[in-house]
Amino acid sequence: MIDLPIYSHDGKQVDSMQIDPVALGGEVRLALLKQAYVAVHLNQRQGSARTKSRGAVHGSTRKLYKQKGTGNARAGASRVPSRKGGGVTFAKTRTREDLRSSLPKKMRRLANRNSLLAKLVDGEVKCFENLAFEKPNTATFAAIMQAVGINRTALVVLDAGNQTARKCAANIPHTSTMRVDQLNAFEVLNHRYLVIDRATLRSFLDESCFAAAEAAS
Repeated sequence: MIDLPIYSHDGKQVDSMQIDPVALGGEVRLALLKQAYVAVHLNQRQGSARTKSRGAVHGSTRKLYKQKGTGNARAGASRVPSRKGGGVTFAKTRTREDLRSSLPKKMRRLANRNSLLAKLVDGEVKCFENLAFEKPNTATFAAIMQAVGINRTALVVLDAGNQTARKCAANIPHTSTMRVDQLNAFEVLNHRYLVIDRATLRSFLDESCFAAAEAAS
């Protein structure tokens, strides 16, 4: 069992939470995490890079000058790759669909759970008793993060209805917010710290236990 500290807003530990690693994959699976990370990264590419081949360059196919008698080297059309302004020999023609990648549903769900396990093992999950605020205030949220030693990039995971906390964290540098139902391995691994409250983490773990049981059946 992993013993996760629960912090108050002033950075003091007020409780702890027991988490079973089996529900999150049992062990950190590095190969799976890399596969999931690369798949999401590929899907984020716009895929609009293009270069023109000699057939796509504007210009005539007429031979520039006669073959013999000029004293110059032999030359054909002006659109050949060897001439300035000509086409590219191996032009880029890939589309976004060529770059897309996907994982099976069970692998994707396991990677999402396993990324959380990796953060728990490294002690990079900062769980608070609650992330409820009366009104949006960036300075208040920044002080809370500083109180628990967050000094690098952070991903704040919130319940869908907690808009006040989302607005509090929106202007903090190197900090991103995400709804718990959209949590994925790429975002978890792309940030050093994961910030979450007890209720939101419990809802994710309950969903993870259900997914693990579904995969085992």
